[in-house]
Amino acid sequence: MAVSSIRLTHTVIPVSAKLGTPARVSARRSLPFSVGDWRGVSTFSGARRPLVFAKVKQRGESIEDQVPIEDSMDDSTDELVDEQFLHFEERDFAGTARVPVYVMLPLGVIDMNSEVVEAEELLDQLRTLKSVNVDGVMVDCWWGIVEAHTPQVYNWSGYKKLFQMIRELGLKIQVVMSFHECGGNVGDDVHIQLPEWVRETGESNPDIYFTDRAGTRNAECLTWGIDKQRVLRGRTALEVYFDYMRSFRVEFDEFFEDNIITEIEVGLGPCGELRYPSYPAKNGWKYPGIGEFQCYDKYLMKSLKEAAEVRGHSFWGRGPDNTESYNSTPHGTGFFRDGGDYDSYYGRFFLNWYSRVLIDHGDRVLSMANLAFEGICISAKLSGIHWWYKTASHAAELTAGFYNPANRDGYGPIAAMLKKHDAALNFTCVELRTLVQHEDYPEALADPEGLVWQVLNAAWDAGIPVASENALPCYDREGYNKILENAKPLNDPDGRHLSCFTYLRLNQTLMQSQNFIEFERFVKRMHGESVPDLGLAPKIQETKSE
Repeated sequence: MAVSSIRLTHTVIPVSAKLGTPARVSARRSLPFSVGDWRGVSTFSGARRPLVFAKVKQRGESIEDQVPIEDSMDDSTDELVDEQFLHFEERDFAGTARVPVYVMLPLGVIDMNSEVVEAEELLDQLRTLKSVNVDGVMVDCWWGIVEAHTPQVYNWSGYKKLFQMIRELGLKIQVVMSFHECGGNVGDDVHIQLPEWVRETGESNPDIYFTDRAGTRNAECLTWGIDKQRVLRGRTALEVYFDYMRSFRVEFDEFFEDNIITEIEVGLGPCGELRYPSYPAKNGWKYPGIGEFQCYDKYLMKSLKEAAEVRGHSFWGRGPDNTESYNSTPHGTGFFRDGGDYDSYYGRFFLNWYSRVLIDHGDRVLSMANLAFEGICISAKLSGIHWWYKTASHAAELTAGFYNPANRDGYGPIAAMLKKHDAALNFTCVELRTLVQHEDYPEALADPEGLVWQVLNAAWDAGIPVASENALPCYDREGYNKILENAKPLNDPDGRHLSCFTYLRLNQTLMQSQNFIEFERFVKRMHGESVPDLGLAPKIQETKSE
């Protein structure tokens, strides 16, 4: 296997990178979490940060001795580690299972007039994707565009033009039924609201939206409390979702018959994900805040009170009063701290109810989806809420609806619900490394690798397909290697692997020469093809051996 000499560099992370919503910060001094990822490299943690032993080559000298390289330099400098070269081997994925690769199209590829935006430029980009054997693309079909003005009046014209462009190039399509607002979240570059007639209903009845303890409404999507309530011009939310999906199925029948559309991802909440909108940036949330419970609209509060009465403790029909605010830490609250109320009799009752509402919503909407798309692969997306994973309560997951504290598996019941509907699970954050998160945001006590391992195994144990996507933009080999490791686990006795991977997202940065070369290399390895330059290191300077 090829091995090349890699110059180690050290960069100072700007203070601004620590603030606000999470960003993928490339710290060149960050080392992978697992020693197994860097064969021939040894680490130990007797010092403040690990020491790394590597083969060192001075100019004009042979490699003989091993000397320690301190991972942490003087934090006040931006010096380079000169004259030192780290050797390691990348895993060879040639001959492994083929994992299809799709690419998400821009969020605003169809405008509010249902026209394809910058069609000629998009066509050139699609041709480029096809030239490196990308399998297909993912397209958001926005509720706020298609059914914008009048109930049950659908305008699919822009999407038909787009799908025809894609079909002519021989690409497949994953379609997202996007029943949420676009704008206000990480990566959103356009603003697409819910349909005008829905917003008009919300003006007279704001309880159709999720609501936090302070009474702040979130118009990003509809509360699950109205799934069965006829408050949307005489229809329930479930009927609205079904009618939209059925209309799509009829209008695009030829694309289904020709197997151009390979999957329908059903939007189940904010960002299309099955979760509560517990960490909305527009309401002041900043990473790594724990978020807030979103159950204070009148419909969900009625459900909670009824559940408390059935349990025989009517005074439990209220939300917790000691969870503090969006940007609190677990240990700064009475509810989420170690030994806190989350694990009390009341806390367990509330969290069971809160997570059950989430699962029941997914169950109902996926039932409608299977009626509309009989015989078509459907999927649901879960968000990778990895911050505070290394605490007992897993507070950020709890507020999002995932009842997954350290002493309970919160993802198994969700996987079982998906299995009931033969639905695939699409999971995010497979590119993130735990040690990088610890260096960039040590206060977050995050563990994306542990979370990915738990969720993927919960789905595989349930016998459902697992797909994935990156949570944040990824252009470097380090991120791609992590995706590959998760896509095709090493030495898995059952040979399990992702059913497909969807890359976030098509843009000008991806199309830049060096970035696209890395992407093409990644696609080949996902497809199980050989690549000629194994051994080159991710995101660090490469030099030729002398």
